[in-house]
Amino acid sequence: MNQSKKSEHCALCQRKVHLTFHHLIPRKMHRRSYFRKHYDKNFLNNGIWICRQCHRGIHKLYDEMTLAKTLNSLDALKHDSQVQNHVQWVAKQKETTE
Repeated sequence: MNQSKKSEHCALCQRKVHLTFHHLIPRKMHRRSYFRKHYDKNFLNNGIWICRQCHRGIHKLYDEMTLAKTLNSLDALKHDSQVQNHVQWVAKQKETTE
């Protein structure tokens, strides 16, 4: 799987906690014909390392199709106002190993 290099800090909130891999195009979307036609396997498997709180927040805010079509890059996530609000809250939380 083509995964970005795991860092020590969450790509969104920058906390140094346990990280999880977030597929920029959710895996559930990979089998849909639109995504198979428009993206190769390497692109579909791209992702970022983020903390569980940021990960949970992203998936609570948006459904998989929205994430796959409009929020499929780190830059897009960082510039989304709802994600920004959540990340600002997470950044104030205690750094634990979750």
